[in-house]
Amino acid sequence: MKYLTQIRVGFLLFLISGAALSQPERCFAGDALWKAGSASVVITPEENLWMAGYGGRKAPADGKIHDLWMKVLVIEARDGHRGVIVSTDTLGIPQSIYNNVCAALKEKFDLDPSQIMLNSSHTHCGPVLRGALHDIYPLTPEHIKNINDYSDKLEQNLVKAVETSIKNLEPATLWSGEGFTSFAVNRRNNVESTVPKLRKIDDLKGPVDHSVPILAVKDKDGKLKTIVFGYACHNTTMGIQKWCGDYAGFAQYDLEAMFPGVTAMFYMGCGADQNPLPRRTQELAESYGSRLAHAVADKVRLPMVELDPELKTELEIIDIKLGDAPTKAELEKLAAGNPSSYRTRWGSRLLKQLNSGKPFITSYPFPVQVWQLGKTQLWITIGGEVVVDYALGMKKEFGASTWIAGYSNDVMAYTPSLRVLEEDIPPRKSSRWGYEGNTSMAVYGLPAHRWSEEIEDKIVESARRQVKKVRNGK
Repeated sequence: MKYLTQIRVGFLLFLISGAALSQPERCFAGDALWKAGSASVVITPEENLWMAGYGGRKAPADGKIHDLWMKVLVIEARDGHRGVIVSTDTLGIPQSIYNNVCAALKEKFDLDPSQIMLNSSHTHCGPVLRGALHDIYPLTPEHIKNINDYSDKLEQNLVKAVETSIKNLEPATLWSGEGFTSFAVNRRNNVESTVPKLRKIDDLKGPVDHSVPILAVKDKDGKLKTIVFGYACHNTTMGIQKWCGDYAGFAQYDLEAMFPGVTAMFYMGCGADQNPLPRRTQELAESYGSRLAHAVADKVRLPMVELDPELKTELEIIDIKLGDAPTKAELEKLAAGNPSSYRTRWGSRLLKQLNSGKPFITSYPFPVQVWQLGKTQLWITIGGEVVVDYALGMKKEFGASTWIAGYSNDVMAYTPSLRVLEEDIPPRKSSRWGYEGNTSMAVYGLPAHRWSEEIEDKIVESARRQVKKVRNGK
C-alpha cells in the first residue's frame, strides 16, 4: 500500500511539473522573458487645422467623430536590446518629424534609428503636418504656423510616450499570428461602382493582400496587454471634415472594448493601391473596423506562435533617383492654370525655385528597415505609400509569415513597383492608371513626375542585405 501511495504521489508531482513547464513564463532557458511597456496619447488637434489626404477639401476640420491617437510599444529582448514601435492616426509622418524624433530618442535613451519603427495609419481624416502636402491646400501663413506648432507638439508627445513606455517595462511574452479579412480591393483594376456586383460573383481583379499580421504582448502571467496589427488597405472610407481614424481607428476602439485594459495599435501595410470598397459612409468605416477587429480578436483568443526574447534591428537609408524633372515650359503652363488647383500651386512653386537658380533634388534618402523578432519572425518596413506588389513579392522571397509595413519612418511619395511605374507611363491602357506611379508626385511636392526605374530593385536589394544580417548575424 505504501508503495502504491508513493507511485501516486510521484505521478501527481510529474503532472504538476509538466503543467508548470507549459506556462508561457517557463518556456525559456533560465526563465528569460521579454520586457514590454506601452503608452497612449490623444493627438486630436485643438485647433481646426487643415486635414490631410484629399485634394478637394476647401476648409479646415470642423469637429471630430472620435479622438486621434499616437500609441507606443517598447519591447526589450533578453540581452537588453530595445525596439520602439509607434502607431499614429496621421496620413504620413514626414522626414523632418522622423529625423527630429530619432535625434531626440538617441540623445535621451541612446536608441539608434534602426530601433525605431514609426508608422502612420494613413487616415484621410487627420491633420496636415510640417512640410508635407503644403501644395494641395490654399494655406495662409497663419495656417502654416498652426501646422508647425502642432507638429512640434506631436514630436514632444512622441518622445514623452516613449519615455513612459520605457518606465512601464515589465516581464512579458510576445506572440505572433495572422488573421484574415477581405474588404480591401485593388483600385487600379476594379471600377468602384461595380465592386458590390463583382463581389457577389467573385470576380474582383488585381493583386491584394488580405492577411492581418498580429503581434500580441502578454504579461508574465499570460494576461493580454498590447496588440499590434496591420492591414494593407487605404484608410479612405470617409471624406468628411471631422477628425477620425477611419476604419483603422474604429478597429482599435473595438479591440480595446473587447479586451479592457489592452492597448490596440494599427499599422498600415502595403495598401497604396488598395481601397476599402464600397465606401463613403461612417457606417461602412465602422463595419470594416469591426471586421478587422474581429479578425484580430479571433486569432489572439487561440494559440499563437511564441517568440523567443531575441531582437535584431537593421536600417538603411538608400539613395533612390527621381525621374525627369518637369521642364520650364511645363511649369509655366501649370503656373498659368486654375489658381485653386494644387497642380497650379505645385508648378508655381517649382517655377519660382527654378527661376531663382536653386537646383531641384534629383534623388531622395529613402528608409528601408528590417527587424527579426525571436528566431524567425521578420518585420520589414518601407517608406512612402507602398503598393501591394512589395508585400506579395517579399513574402514569396523571405517567407509567407513575413510582415511588411508601408508608410513607415518617412512618407514622402507613393512607392510604386516597377510594374505600376511602367503601367502609369502615358499612353496608358487603363483610365484608372496613372496616379500611383506618376501624377501623385505633385501631391507630395517632389520636383519630378515619377521615380526612376531603379526604385523596386533598390528597395528589394536593401531588404535582402538586411534580412541576411538579421538571420546570419553581422
